[in-house]
Amino acid sequence: MRVNVFLSKFAKEYSGNIHYLFRMINRDLIRTKIVQLTYAYYQNGNKNLDNAEKELMFSLSKAYDLYKSLLSLVVSVHKESQKRYEIEKTRAEREGTALPSDKFVNNRFALQLSENIQLGQFISTQKYTWEDELEFVRKICMQIEQSAIYKDYMSAEDAGYEDDRELWRKLYKALIVDNDELSLLLEEKSLYWNDDKEIVDTFVLKTIKKFDESKGEEQELLPEYKELDDREFARKLFHATIVNAEQYQGYMSEASRNWDFSRLAYMDIVIMQIAIAEMVNFPNIPVSVTINEYVNYAKTYSTPKSSGYINGMLDAIARHLADTGKMFKSINSIK
Repeated sequence: MRVNVFLSKFAKEYSGNIHYLFRMINRDLIRTKIVQLTYAYYQNGNKNLDNAEKELMFSLSKAYDLYKSLLSLVVSVHKESQKRYEIEKTRAEREGTALPSDKFVNNRFALQLSENIQLGQFISTQKYTWEDELEFVRKICMQIEQSAIYKDYMSAEDAGYEDDRELWRKLYKALIVDNDELSLLLEEKSLYWNDDKEIVDTFVLKTIKKFDESKGEEQELLPEYKELDDREFARKLFHATIVNAEQYQGYMSEASRNWDFSRLAYMDIVIMQIAIAEMVNFPNIPVSVTINEYVNYAKTYSTPKSSGYINGMLDAIARHLADTGKMFKSINSIK
């Protein structure tokens, strides 16, 4: 089972969340994957919950691989730039002309990332690397050299490590984030990678920003999970969503007496089913948080009118669950 290409969009609302600094796979990403894979589960004629749960965990691990792969792209581009510099230097020495500037190839952030222990260990285990896409890497090098970002950097006085780091943050945003050719390359390698790139780009940018020169090669990358609770959250939420589907859809019917239930798109039902699973099974998550999260998913994955409809429906469902003793949360948490 693979995630439908239709589900490759990801909401931009989460890109500024500060907690992304602390781990790669967080609950926003987990919820997104569960929305995608629950929909895919029902579209798959041969339903198998065990396989679907394995697919969920594999999909999350692939997102983490993409994070490290995109960081390794920076390394590959820098290494190719070093090769280009050596060729220009040799030519200048042979012809007796001025030597090219070595400012870019000695960029301290890029050198630190190239020596990073965690990233080096990842690259060493990969059968596929950016060396297999040398034409693309060279194209990025040329785009860098032609960019105003590069030219401004090269002409400015050397002010320190922060400028070196900021250069690569700007280059990544300008040349990698919305790179259609890169998206096609990633899709050829893994359907997951194309699905996840938008959110993973935010992780890469935040990683660049938090690099500290004093930590050298031991600078830590974002961990896959902050804690095992997040992994268990993913398993439990997905399992409850599928196993209790009939019960949760019953809750929708009970709470929708004043609503036109037939107006719901199938994706709306999937989104609300997951939201109910979260409200019922995770007492420490405020109802307002759950409702806001899944209303955002409706904006991304369903019809233009779905978000408003789902917002009202989930509020009614939450109150019904609280009133009937099916949800052990204070009614105040719903406001």
